[in-house]
Amino acid sequence: MKTHLDCIPCFTLQALAAARFSSDDKKLHERVLRETLIMISKMDLELSPPAMGAKIHRLIRKLTGNSDPYHEVKVRSNDLAVRLMPAIKAKLDRALDRSELAVRFAIAANIIDFGPFANLREQDILEAIEQAAHTELRGDVEEFSHAVRKANDILYLVDNAGEIVFDRMLIEELLAEKIEKVTVVVRGSPTINDATRADAEAIGLVELVEVIDNGSDVPGTILVECSQEFRDRFQRADLIVAKGQGNYESLCDARKNAFYLFKVKCRLIAERVGCEVGSMVIARSSEKGVQVM
Repeated sequence: MKTHLDCIPCFTLQALAAARFSSDDKKLHERVLRETLIMISKMDLELSPPAMGAKIHRLIRKLTGNSDPYHEVKVRSNDLAVRLMPAIKAKLDRALDRSELAVRFAIAANIIDFGPFANLREQDILEAIEQAAHTELRGDVEEFSHAVRKANDILYLVDNAGEIVFDRMLIEELLAEKIEKVTVVVRGSPTINDATRADAEAIGLVELVEVIDNGSDVPGTILVECSQEFRDRFQRADLIVAKGQGNYESLCDARKNAFYLFKVKCRLIAERVGCEVGSMVIARSSEKGVQVM
């Protein structure tokens, strides 16, 4: 997916937010913003938004000297999600369709994204989770569940810290009897509030399934930026489950049997998948391209 002109204001706001997460120095904030604008003016719009975002956040980390500006945010997000789990599992126990509700919770948790939502509050997260059962869901949960149960080698690409607690819950719900067939993939190093191995360890995910990193700091999955180990696993997998808009933006042109689960966070993606901003989506890709079911 190419970058649109409408993405540029979002990049600018992200840069300023990341600078403020990194430091209280207003002069540094100004420098980050000016340097980011210069970089944006020279960027190739044929690149995907995650490719552009990676370049910007590398610049920010270099200018601020902070290798993980969102570290505290990620810790808080993981802690909040862990605290929510008993109530979430109680809701699943009362549900008529556990699988669908588990999918809905996992997608709703994709709101925990401090890239587009720098001012995201705990209350916003709680409301999104509470409304998960009633928010518009575009896609076929039954087809997704069937594909997951049928697959023999699943690569589950997670997105954000905090959100991965709900991913763990979804894996436990859909794949309790075939956990050994699942490999979870985190980012290779910090970028925005995307989950890394440290987050997977913090929430006990490494004790449930194999966890690998993709060797990349891109807020998405750009195969040429990833390690050879990850690329080999990607090609070998017979099913990809990819969480988040960044993974969708960077992989939607790949001809691979994959499901993309995410909340729609901007007008461009809403128009592309044919729904409203804020909707929850299950899209599927194959050799024929991407379809929203």
